[in-house]
Amino acid sequence: MNQPAQQQRPPGVQSAMTPRPDCGEDSYRGSGRLTGKATVITGGDSGIGRAAAIAYAREGADVLISYLSEDDDARDTARLVEDAGRKAVLVRGDLSEPAHCREVIAEAVGAFGRIDVLVSNAAYQMTRDSLEEIPDEEWDYTFATNISALFHLCKAALPHMKAGGSIIATTSINSDMPPPKLLPYDCTKAAIANFVGALAQLLGPRGIRVNSVAPGPIWTPLIPATMPPEQVKSFGSETPLGRAGQPAELAPVYVMLAGDEGSYVSGARIPVTGGNPIL
Repeated sequence: MNQPAQQQRPPGVQSAMTPRPDCGEDSYRGSGRLTGKATVITGGDSGIGRAAAIAYAREGADVLISYLSEDDDARDTARLVEDAGRKAVLVRGDLSEPAHCREVIAEAVGAFGRIDVLVSNAAYQMTRDSLEEIPDEEWDYTFATNISALFHLCKAALPHMKAGGSIIATTSINSDMPPPKLLPYDCTKAAIANFVGALAQLLGPRGIRVNSVAPGPIWTPLIPATMPPEQVKSFGSETPLGRAGQPAELAPVYVMLAGDEGSYVSGARIPVTGGNPIL
């Protein structure tokens, strides 16, 4: 099933998409698997981050939602968290700035007293037809948002995480199958995969697990905001399942990695790709 051709300005908003992404608003049912956990989700206003926030709240977790500028989407996600009976904290700002990464963690510690789960999910991409078309500042911003922010968030969060804690990063199938027109994004997603593999080994003795999720084509605001309309129309059709995935289809993986069910899973990269293999 293809989406109609459409275009937004970055970073894109979920409310303007046709069809609206399914983040589990009407379908996710929790069973107490994350009861009492204090969680941080970057890019939690929409898409995969919103799906994780909904699932975490319905599993019993409090959620800090970090987002760039999409106020309406963020408030809607916070409402869904609160409707589940959990605490929602909204923090607006640009994660390409190291000081803001530290602010996000400080806000979480102030609200919850600790951090049990950190989900580094926010990302930036832009389609470019050639290397020469990529502005220097776009290259730098993509790396700052996608991989440097992960470093700064983890470094700030670790003093507030105890054994049993979980760090989850969103990488991508693009780290293995890099589309040429998303070159900077591809590189950052490969870097995330390696960061996670190394950090899992560093933090294993402290009882803190580190993993990543590798989505394939998922229908989120990033797509109409960063791809040409005709590419949006066929987005996901090249997968063996023949369609783009919905954010709700990733939520169970983020829940498993955050909770006790994933207690011996660390250093893993879990694909959710519609059938395309990763190495």
